[in-house]
Amino acid sequence: MMTILFSAPPLISVLVLLCTTHFAAASTLLPDDEVEALREIGETLGKSDWDFNADPCGVDGGWGDNKDIDATSNAVTCQNFTDADNNSVPHVISIVLRNQSLPGSLPPQLFRLPYLKNFDVTRNYLNGIIPKEWGSTKLRNISVVINRLTGSIPKELGNISTLWELNVESNQLSELFLQT
Repeated sequence: MMTILFSAPPLISVLVLLCTTHFAAASTLLPDDEVEALREIGETLGKSDWDFNADPCGVDGGWGDNKDIDATSNAVTCQNFTDADNNSVPHVISIVLRNQSLPGSLPPQLFRLPYLKNFDVTRNYLNGIIPKEWGSTKLRNISVVINRLTGSIPKELGNISTLWELNVESNQLSELFLQT
């Protein structure tokens, strides 16, 4: 006499649950060091509505509902990259915070986001200087237009070989050209 150990409906349910769990685990989250960098960047900028219980690469939690870099005024955008173990890992590639009335200063911590290409904080109330630490980034576009920045453009920005656009209009900078 043969005994049936598994019937089809419960077996299918278990398989669906296992597959769902596997795919949920496979959709990796932003690395902890980048989340911590975002926390510090948010504090420095005065950005208080980012919810660190939500995925910064998602649309919930104040991270932005439109991830199109050219069409948004509030978004952290991520892109998946393949690591050495052939895993897909998301990394922050863009921070756009236009017209946010941010009261802080420019965050030197951008260098802690190694895949960051775009940083746009146009039309805020940011004050202080442009951080020299940005010189060790791989940024392509920097826009700090219409803020309250002072000082000069640090010569270290000349080290950014990937930089295509640096827009510093309408600030209180003492020099418009890189220091030598």
